[in-house]
Amino acid sequence: MTARRVTEPQRRYRAALKANLQKNTGRSLAEWVAVARTCPESTPRARLQWFKATHGLGQNYAMQVFEALGGASARRAESPARLRAALWREPQALALLEQLERALGRVPDLVHGQRKGYTQWSRTYAFAAARPVRGGVRVGLALAPDAHPGLTAARNEGWSERLKAVRVLAYGARIDAGLARLLKQAAAGS
Repeated sequence: MTARRVTEPQRRYRAALKANLQKNTGRSLAEWVAVARTCPESTPRARLQWFKATHGLGQNYAMQVFEALGGASARRAESPARLRAALWREPQALALLEQLERALGRVPDLVHGQRKGYTQWSRTYAFAAARPVRGGVRVGLALAPDAHPGLTAARNEGWSERLKAVRVLAYGARIDAGLARLLKQAAAGS
């Protein structure tokens, strides 16, 4: 599946972050990188918390600084291919993911995003995500839970808040015409 990994709004947002860093924080990116080199933490979450607690820098700016600090080599360990392989290591879960990818294959302007805990699809905004759960795959959709009887309300999923409905696919399930329509409906709204 060939798809872009960053939407145009995401590109513009990142450019605005970069352009406004010094104006909003009083320090340039180079100055923040020097500060980041003094961080005593080693895990990404702890480093973000340190930046906020110690310097009042928000998550998006802190992530920008740590990305500049580590450069491309910092991201290589968390490449989308490695994240995907680690998350979808169960063959039955991977088979369901591949079915979802085929069902989404004809969505125009599709952006595929691989995170540590889930796989996400978007166009302008996120419209679907999936993550393996015990015995199946949990699929989140940017639809109201009452859009279809097979959907339930999303709760504490960890993906985009736009994904308000969830459907669980059991191992061995097939992406039926009903779910394919729901995926297309969610994509059309994004």
